[in-house]
Amino acid sequence: MTLVRAATLAAVAAAALATLGASGEAQQAGQSSSARPQTPAPPQSPAAAGQKASTPARRSASTAFTVVESTIADMRTAMERRRVTSHQIVAEYLTRIAFYEDTLHAAITVNRGALKEADERDRERAAGHVRGPLHGIPIAIKDNIQTVDMPTTGGALAFDRFVPPYEATLVANLRASGAIIIAKTGMTELANWVAGPPTPMPGNYNAIGGFGFNPYDPRRDLRSPTSDGRPAMGTGGSSSGVGTASNLWAGNVGTETSGSILSPSNQNMLVGIKPTVGRISRYGVIPITADQDTPGPLAKSVTDAAIMLGVLESAKPDPHDPATGACAPPPGRNYTRLLRANGLKGARIGIPRAYFYERVGNRGGLNPFQAEAMEEAIGVLERLGAVVVDPANIPSVVASEPDNNFLAWGVCSGASDRRGQDDGCSVVLKYGMKRDFNRWLQSLGPLAPVKSLTELREWNDAHKNAGAIRYGQTALDISDEMDVERDRSRYEADREKDLRLAATEGIDAVMKAERLDALLFPEASGSAIAAKPGYPSVIVPFALVPNMPAAPFPDGFDAKPQPFGVTFTGMACSEPRLLELAYAFEQATKRRVPPPGAP
Repeated sequence: MTLVRAATLAAVAAAALATLGASGEAQQAGQSSSARPQTPAPPQSPAAAGQKASTPARRSASTAFTVVESTIADMRTAMERRRVTSHQIVAEYLTRIAFYEDTLHAAITVNRGALKEADERDRERAAGHVRGPLHGIPIAIKDNIQTVDMPTTGGALAFDRFVPPYEATLVANLRASGAIIIAKTGMTELANWVAGPPTPMPGNYNAIGGFGFNPYDPRRDLRSPTSDGRPAMGTGGSSSGVGTASNLWAGNVGTETSGSILSPSNQNMLVGIKPTVGRISRYGVIPITADQDTPGPLAKSVTDAAIMLGVLESAKPDPHDPATGACAPPPGRNYTRLLRANGLKGARIGIPRAYFYERVGNRGGLNPFQAEAMEEAIGVLERLGAVVVDPANIPSVVASEPDNNFLAWGVCSGASDRRGQDDGCSVVLKYGMKRDFNRWLQSLGPLAPVKSLTELREWNDAHKNAGAIRYGQTALDISDEMDVERDRSRYEADREKDLRLAATEGIDAVMKAERLDALLFPEASGSAIAAKPGYPSVIVPFALVPNMPAAPFPDGFDAKPQPFGVTFTGMACSEPRLLELAYAFEQATKRRVPPPGAP
């Protein structure tokens, strides 16, 4: 199947390259293709190559524009000054996709109509009509976000080539802002709720596209027993930051239930915003559970991520998603007005040492290289005038009573957490998957490839030989055994405990006691505790540290350094303050390094 897809996407890339210097009208709207391309000639900016575009751009060889490491603001300014067109920007990105996709597996689907859409945006701009802050900018979205002009698969074989009957609210917002949805990104299948222990699905693997690879070291893991084709350097999951890091598009939209925006942002040296649950509509997004699911942006800078957040957020609550009344957007949904280089001055930042920095018993903690990076980050905060409260331990993390300890209360996720064996873990995710996935399937009407979670499991079992469930489907199994009516009281009790340990006796307790603006977590380590109450976080690139898995790589492998970020986390609806803090930190450090695997 991968070879078939490779040939198809190669044809898409070839068609895109053939239209460089043409109007792009040969591309048909609403067409898309899924595949891996064969590697073409090295990519070159159309502007740099002197190509003509559908709308003339004023440029010279000395000022030729390239998308490589360009920000959204760079692209907007270049288009406003007629140095480049949206057609040229899209064409260069498509060229890079064609060149790097075979190595990185960043996309599941590429939009055949992207150049035609770019031509339309160029004509609108020439006529004086600019839709919004992403006018003519190529953005990719996770393949669990519905579009009517491209398939939405969630990476699941049962949904291969499925085009849903309606689009996600956030997709409508992107289009209204002028964005061009250039691709659907790779992801962990069904947002990593297919295979749990004892054979958990590796991050960024799905049955349709296989494994994604990290551009900071795009090699396969040669160790046994992990030599199944997975990457040597994790890409994070379940969203993908590979394409944004590699300059295959300007930014991308991921989704997070617990870590799936923050983790890939960390692993690909990106800024990621995991919003408060309800700030961005989930309508038209394949769910795990409405209790924790949220879309959010991944980008190369805080400013780019802030621009995207404002676009993704609706001006008014979405009637299709009752959670969207939780937070009021800033005026004009413009988060960039809140970004100040001195935003850390006087801010109170808490350092949750226990578990997140230092071991608690035999759990958690940082290795020496990570610890050194975090001490440097704390020094930056102090130098910028922040009041660092250290330690600011989370009460539920250090609680001695097991019933009051967050670390002792896991998530039911695998074969050992079946009905009757799940007293010691939260059923919120497995219950939510049964409730919300079936509800989503019903919204698809007669077009739904399967009509229930039970049918999906049966389909997967019947198509094992086609690669449907390479790692099993224990997470789906334990979800399907839940009875939405009969198990409601158990779900409600577990949801209450989740909120008590993560929020009331967790993040809320320490932030209120110490009057904190934010907690500072290493990499994405605070994602699980923030996810349960749906709290926001912003992660910023900061360092490169050794890639040191517990089981070492073979002698001579020469593992490359991997990205390492820092995360600012707050309570509900605190995105404006978190972005201000993250921007000040970013401007003072500017540690993002482009990936060597995708120059």
